[in-house]
Amino acid sequence: MRKPLSIYVHIPFCKHKCMYCDFLSFEGETSTKKIQYINALMSEIRMYKPYADRYIVKTIYIGGGTPSFLDEAMIGNVINTIKHIFKVDRFPEITIEVNPGTIKYTDLLAYREYGINRLSIGLQSADDEILRLMGRIHNYEEFVDGFEAARRAGFENISVDAMTSLPGQDMHTMVDTLTRITELGPEHISVYSLQVEDGTKLKERPDLLNLIPDEDTDRSMYYMTKKVLKAAGYERYEISNYSKPGYESRHNMVYWTGGQYIGLGIGASSYFKGERFSNIKNLDNYIEICDDVREELTKDTDRIKLYDSATAILRENVQTIFLESRIEEYMFLGLRMIKGIKRKDFSEKFNRDVFELYGDIINKYVDQGYMYADENVVALTDKGIDVSNYILSDFMLTT
Repeated sequence: MRKPLSIYVHIPFCKHKCMYCDFLSFEGETSTKKIQYINALMSEIRMYKPYADRYIVKTIYIGGGTPSFLDEAMIGNVINTIKHIFKVDRFPEITIEVNPGTIKYTDLLAYREYGINRLSIGLQSADDEILRLMGRIHNYEEFVDGFEAARRAGFENISVDAMTSLPGQDMHTMVDTLTRITELGPEHISVYSLQVEDGTKLKERPDLLNLIPDEDTDRSMYYMTKKVLKAAGYERYEISNYSKPGYESRHNMVYWTGGQYIGLGIGASSYFKGERFSNIKNLDNYIEICDDVREELTKDTDRIKLYDSATAILRENVQTIFLESRIEEYMFLGLRMIKGIKRKDFSEKFNRDVFELYGDIINKYVDQGYMYADENVVALTDKGIDVSNYILSDFMLTT
C-alpha cells in the first residue's frame, strides 16, 4: 500500500523583494537563469524515481518567491514532471502562491489545465499607502482584479494572506483589511503578525520601524482578528489560519500532523524516509548539481546510487529523526491546531498514551486554564494559545 506524501516546490524568483521578506528569493534574475532553475527542478524530481512507487502524492504546494512571476509553461513543466515520476492522488490539493501585480487571466486558465485547484494570494493589507511602504508591487484594486479573475477562471478554493502590526497600521486599517477580504468571500484566510528579521530591508529602516504598532496594539489586533473573522463565518483551525468549513489547508495539515513531505528547489526542507534535511541555498551550485543529475539520467545509471550520491551534495543539515524527536515535533506542531491532538492518533502513531509521557505537564496547564484535556483530545485553550511558545517549550523530552 502506498504511503501518503506531500511535495513542496520552491520558486525563488520575485519581481521585487518586499521590505519585510526574509525568504530565500531573488529579484532581477535573467530569463536564462529561470529556465536553468526549472530544468534543475525537473532533474531533482526525476532523482526520486527509485522511491516514487512507494508513495501517493496527496498535496503539492508551489511557493516562493513569486511563482506567478514565471511563465506559466514553466509551472506546467514542473507539475507534469511530478505526475510523470510520482503517483498523484485522483483528488489532490495543488496550490500555487500568486501575488497581485503578477496575475494574468491566461495564466490562471493554464494553471487550471495543469490541475492546480487552489490559489494563495498575498494581499497583506488593503491600505495602498501601507502596501507602498512595504515595497509591494500592487495596490488593493489590482488585488481585487486578480481575485475576480481567479473566480472567472474557475478557482473555487482561494486563500488570502494578510498581516498585522505593519508600519503605519492601526486597528481601523487592520479591521478594514479583514472586512474587505471577507466581503470577497475567499475560502481560507491566513493572518500573520509582522516579524522584523535580520537581513531584511525593513531592518535597516528606522523610519519604518518607528511606525510599527507596539506590543499591546499587536495583541489587540490578534484578538480582533479572531472576532472579525469568526463573525464572517471563518473558524480558526490553527493559531494563524482561518477557513470556511472543509477548506482547511490540507498541505499545511501534513506539516502539523507529522506527515512525510519532500521539498524541491534551493533551501527547501523535507521530512522523508525518517530524515529531516534541507537543500543547499546557493542558486548556481543547485543548478550545477542538478545538471549533473540530468546528464547521468541519460545513461544506464543505477538510480538508487545516483539518488544517494546526488543528495549527499545537494542536502545539508541532514538529521535522523528518532522517536523522542518525532514525539516532540508532533506535540509542538499538533498543539498549534485549535482542535489539538487526538489521543487515539497519538497512541496509534507512537504506541503510547500521551498521558504516559506528558500527564504531569498537561495536568499542570489544565489546572491553570491553559489547556483542555479529556478522554479524546489534548488542546490549548484560548488563554493557552496566547502564551503557546512558553507552554510548548515544556513538552521537550530531550535537552
